[in-house]
Amino acid sequence: MESILFMLAIGLASGIAIGLQGPMASIITQRLGALESVFIVHFGGAIIALIPILIYGSKLGQWRSVPWYTFGTGLFGVMVIASISYMIPRLGVATATTIVIAGQLLAGVVLDHYGLLGVTTKSLDAARVVGLAIVTVGVWLTVR
Repeated sequence: MESILFMLAIGLASGIAIGLQGPMASIITQRLGALESVFIVHFGGAIIALIPILIYGSKLGQWRSVPWYTFGTGLFGVMVIASISYMIPRLGVATATTIVIAGQLLAGVVLDHYGLLGVTTKSLDAARVVGLAIVTVGVWLTVR
């Protein structure tokens, strides 16, 4: 199993990437528009992902083996970029990011509790409820 420090480093790197992506996408949105921003972000990501696929190979040809509903991830990506790009100039980076993270935690708790989408079941206990309450207070303090 991976070390907890390695997992923390991956999570922090991802959080930093989200923290930087939002303001950059917001700049594109302000100058070109929301759909253009979403397109540029996803096109750039596709090009970056294509490089190791071309070098190392891929299972992309087996795309029909994944459940149909997983293709909704593209829609979710559009929603994330568009909403962050919209919120940042109006609320600021920290507030927009806090709201997004709160939404991620809410979705995560529901998915964990019911074991949806193949995740390991982790019941909603008192400690998790307290954690969510703290995050909710943090969102409120950040937004106000």
